[in-house]
Amino acid sequence: MYEDKIVLCCANSYEEKYYLNPDFDNLPDHIKDELKIMCVLYVHDVGGILTLVYEEDGSLCFEVTSEEGDPMFDEIGSALKIKELQRTKEELLQSLQLYYRVFFMGEELEE
Repeated sequence: MYEDKIVLCCANSYEEKYYLNPDFDNLPDHIKDELKIMCVLYVHDVGGILTLVYEEDGSLCFEVTSEEGDPMFDEIGSALKIKELQRTKEELLQSLQLYYRVFFMGEELEE
């Protein structure tokens, strides 16, 4: 499922767990905290599993899965919540994409 992607973080409403890829441990604590809060609140509100992954090109994407036949998972709420997060957390998401492109993909910053 994640062959060409790097997982940044994941929250799982079924196991009530949060995961941050150890490769990103050197992010500032306030960024890690904001990611955790964002992901945990998402799964608390709509259920399922939320994973933030980097595509091959360095873009950061939300991927949502749920257990088959889960009556508690809100698919419409999930789509709305992701749109809200993309809008309200735009600056955070863009900076995480830039961080990945510079430190993991080796791109140079344009001056």
